[in-house]
Amino acid sequence: MTAAISAPPAIERPAHRDGNVLRWLAAYTASMVGDSVYFAALSWAAARSGSPAQAGLVLAVGSLPRAALMLGGGVIADRFGPRRVVIASDAVRCAVILAVTVLLLVTAPGIWLLVLVALVFGAVDALFLPSVGALPARITAPGQLGRVQGMRGFAQRVATVAAAPLGGLAVALGGPAAGFGVAGALFAVSLVLLMAVRAGELVPDEAAGTAESAGRQLVDGLRYICGHRVLAPLLLVAAVMELGFAGPANIGVVLLADQRGWGAAGLAWTMGGFGVGAGAAALLLAVRGRIGRAGAVQSWGVVAGSVALAGIGFAPSVGVAAAAGLCVGLCTGLGGALIGALVQTVTEPAYLGRVTSVATLFTVGIAPMTYPVVGAAIGTWGIEPVFAVSAAVSAAGGVLGLCSRALRRAELPG
Repeated sequence: MTAAISAPPAIERPAHRDGNVLRWLAAYTASMVGDSVYFAALSWAAARSGSPAQAGLVLAVGSLPRAALMLGGGVIADRFGPRRVVIASDAVRCAVILAVTVLLLVTAPGIWLLVLVALVFGAVDALFLPSVGALPARITAPGQLGRVQGMRGFAQRVATVAAAPLGGLAVALGGPAAGFGVAGALFAVSLVLLMAVRAGELVPDEAAGTAESAGRQLVDGLRYICGHRVLAPLLLVAAVMELGFAGPANIGVVLLADQRGWGAAGLAWTMGGFGVGAGAAALLLAVRGRIGRAGAVQSWGVVAGSVALAGIGFAPSVGVAAAAGLCVGLCTGLGGALIGALVQTVTEPAYLGRVTSVATLFTVGIAPMTYPVVGAAIGTWGIEPVFAVSAAVSAAGGVLGLCSRALRRAELPG
């Protein structure tokens, strides 16, 4: 199925001056902060209501429906339009979290109620994430998609910095109920902003595709990805990079700081270097809007960032680890932003939900499953070899991208 966005703007307005894009960005930022506050409140409520093992179950169980239903969420986004789906799913998230807030104010919920909340939230996330990722192509011109991805990446870093103290303060002052209440309020703000976002429709309308079964649409989307000269290697780069990168960048750095005796301050400096680098890379793309030879640059960024990731594992001091983290953030941040921009620009609009769901599946569904593997491997073989092997896996993603002539030559519209 081939389709285009209806009613394109007569004049291409810069994304950072487009109120429609800024409303979407503000909604996305509020949602990300709300997510983090929700997880903080859920963690505290689970720890207060059950054993450590049960608390771990509550935190892990939400990832199962998110991973299992993510591809279906992409089909629904393409079938009914991402704006409709993202508004409906955000409304459900808001209602669920506010209902939990009320329950926490009047009673002490059991651990299984928290498990149910985590399952419902994970299932709704499987609808929300592909839809919110598919919206940029509907709200701005193709030439602005690179800038939008840079703005999105920078907003992610801002949300990461703001969410931790906000969630901690809410839980400290009012317990889990206050945390859930703040998260619900942020989801409500996100919902209001999303309802004010104008999005183009497909020509023909998505309704023409509803005659197909959801299963056939999913197979059609996967076939589209596999047959695309740029998308297939691009998503392969993203998947392989995440499989090698996620474990060391999360649990690996924590264990490194602990074993080297750097403490929480060393961990903060290392992760802070990564955050600053990634934010700077996203800001660069947001300001420039376009980077030449985007396909080649993103692959080289993955390779360079993977080398820097290995350097963290061999760092003799906090300062060296922080500097390596800065390099990791700069290189992988730029590579990741360019991957997102290329996905938006080379994908036909009718397939964006399904393509986004495949890309998101690896980042929030499959890659986190490497955390226990990396943790166990570090316990068995030590920090250095695990970081080296993981970095080699991540770098292999960039090498695969460089082996694709079509991807090396891919450009962002300008």
